[in-house]
Amino acid sequence: MSELDRELADELTRWEQAGRRRRLPPVSETPTLPHDFVSNDLLGLSRHPRVIEASRAALAEHGAGAGAASLLGGRSSWHDRAESDAARWLGTEAALLFPSGYQANVGVVGALAGRGDVVVSDRLVHASLIDAARLSRARVLVHDHLDLEHLERRLRQAEGARRRLVLTEGVFSMDGDLAPLRELHSLCVQHDAWLIVDEAHAVGVLGPGGAGAWSALGSGANSSRLAARVVTGGKALGVAGALVVGDASLRDLLLHRARSFVFTTAPPPSVAAGLVAAMELAAEADDARRHLRGLARSLAERLDLPAPDAAIVPVPLGDETRALRIEATLRERGFDLRAVRPPTVPVGGSRLRITCHAFNDEEEVTVLAEALAEVGAVATEATSTDDESRLAETLVVVGTDTEAGKTVVSSLLMRALRQLGPALYWKPVQTGSDDDTTTVTAAAGLEPAELAVPAWRLAKPASPHEAAAEENVVIDVDDLSRRLVALRERHADRRLLLELAGGLLVPLNDRQTQADWLAELGLPVILVARSGLGTLNHSSLTLEALRARGLEPRALFLVGPHHVSNHATLRDRAGVPAVFELPPLPEVSAEHLDAWLAEEGERLKRVLSP
Repeated sequence: MSELDRELADELTRWEQAGRRRRLPPVSETPTLPHDFVSNDLLGLSRHPRVIEASRAALAEHGAGAGAASLLGGRSSWHDRAESDAARWLGTEAALLFPSGYQANVGVVGALAGRGDVVVSDRLVHASLIDAARLSRARVLVHDHLDLEHLERRLRQAEGARRRLVLTEGVFSMDGDLAPLRELHSLCVQHDAWLIVDEAHAVGVLGPGGAGAWSALGSGANSSRLAARVVTGGKALGVAGALVVGDASLRDLLLHRARSFVFTTAPPPSVAAGLVAAMELAAEADDARRHLRGLARSLAERLDLPAPDAAIVPVPLGDETRALRIEATLRERGFDLRAVRPPTVPVGGSRLRITCHAFNDEEEVTVLAEALAEVGAVATEATSTDDESRLAETLVVVGTDTEAGKTVVSSLLMRALRQLGPALYWKPVQTGSDDDTTTVTAAAGLEPAELAVPAWRLAKPASPHEAAAEENVVIDVDDLSRRLVALRERHADRRLLLELAGGLLVPLNDRQTQADWLAELGLPVILVARSGLGTLNHSSLTLEALRARGLEPRALFLVGPHHVSNHATLRDRAGVPAVFELPPLPEVSAEHLDAWLAEEGERLKRVLSP
């Protein structure tokens, strides 16, 4: 076994131990389970005779593959037909066919955004849009799910950028909820931004002729700031590939700048032909659309869940072990559905993701609802831990470096949080003999009930991974996440302040940094930096690392003697909503922290409770 093989085996062992190792399901000639509530073949078009025959005819005429990239002769008349039919169906000037939805999203975002631009995305957009934003090299800002006020604040932060893009799904893939497209477009108009809508889970299900969530707004909807829609071929259309639809100028630009189109082999002609037949059928499938949406609403009503906007019914369960157990039990009863768990959803947000289809019937839904109730899968306030309203509001204090001043800022923040209500402080990993929990306790005047015990206390004053190695232990990030969820559940009536160790990119173990953990958590951040020489570079690099992971600090604290130029530069160029200065205090004590709060407390409280 090579060194690489050993490394890979060790990583797979860790996935196994965490209960998250993935394996491909067994393959059989016929479906192993009779009741499909998992596939994205919403209208059943993958097996429709017209779709199969169209693909078969193109296969016989053109062969199994396209043979080359589109710009090198890999296209057929079927590619042109699929694009023109998609544009006509969706009411746009033009379309361009990509091999997959992932490549379409990466292509269109990368073509429209780059250095000097800003991409603003909903926190729950699909992984392909997240990666597209990161790969574009634009500055990435993330707003809370469907939070229009937060989006508007992000767009204000993006003022001065060459171009601003707003990314959303029409119907979100995990929660199944509908984006407020009219309002999103209005904000784009107000802030000179452009909207991109991933219609993967909306086309075929919503809108006149199944033309998607945007079409459902009606023909009079203002589309002046709609840059593009992405329509996947492997869901309601039952085939494969994806189409970016928009103006003719967008299509022409994609031919030049969409690397995922230019540098890949074109989809096979049989795929394009299948899409042509599937789009014709989908446009005529009004009865099937009404049927599957009715089934989804019926199932949600039986489970006492919110009415779904399309075909997806998420059943929140919180704990991933519980979700997997319920999935296995239902599969034994013939129901093909899946538990969705981290890292696909946040820790504590595990769920069953149930998809209703045109080929399901009311009796299947009735039996499924009864089975869910019998195995205890009906979401209740006690079990639905993915609902953020039932978890403690949490802020994370992260530094540009060790000794940047995180602990004194944490003490200050605890004094401020206590003025807003009950608060709790937690330092998950403590290294060295200087106990930050003790320091914060004394400086902020905390009571024992306002402290959470560190998950790890390590003797060596070093980075967490080195201090852990010294004691022959490994810091398990999944365990830290579970502890955090438990704290947030147990102290849901409090505000939780979490202080990391050292700088943002400090390793927690041999494969994960604090930044990796923070990206998984997706929690709001307070960044702490020194005020003096070197802070411009350290602060800018840390901000770039945060933003590459979709994290945007609520505030930046500059700790140390007042530095006029550094403060002005970071205030004007960092793009952080609030920049505070914390000068050297005569003593880090409640008295002196309160003196600072007397002057800046109201502004800080607006940051802590936006």
